[in-house]
Amino acid sequence: MMLYPAMKDLLKKVPSRYQLVNVVAHRAREIASEAELTGEPLEDKPVSIAIREVAEGKLDRTEQE
Repeated sequence: MMLYPAMKDLLKKVPSRYQLVNVVAHRAREIASEAELTGEPLEDKPVSIAIREVAEGKLDRTEQE
């Protein structure tokens, strides 16, 4: 199974795999909670959205610390 974006590209944004997992998990929980509160259906899974945000540079890794 191929991961898109590639892990090596994600690690350019976040310095370690462990921190990447924490950043993505935290943001995915936020996305799921926001969707539940607003009642809006999500087009993609929260984790997929969070990974895409990391890849696009929309998340600052220091926000999660």
